[in-house]
Amino acid sequence: MITVNNKEKLDWHEGMTVQDVVDRMGYVLSIITVSVNGQLVPKEDYATYEIPDNAEVNVFHLAHGG
Repeated sequence: MITVNNKEKLDWHEGMTVQDVVDRMGYVLSIITVSVNGQLVPKEDYATYEIPDNAEVNVFHLAHGG
């Protein structure tokens, strides 16, 4: 089991990646930042960065404007 944004619980499976979580949660904005257990994950690593069981995952939508 992993926790996303301190509220959503997702079943964990071996080999689960950041991209799996982003897809499952429906995040489609191109400007997001993801951390796993406090470690910032570079966007280019989303498909290969494996999430450990019981991890805390935070996905932030970055806002911009003027």
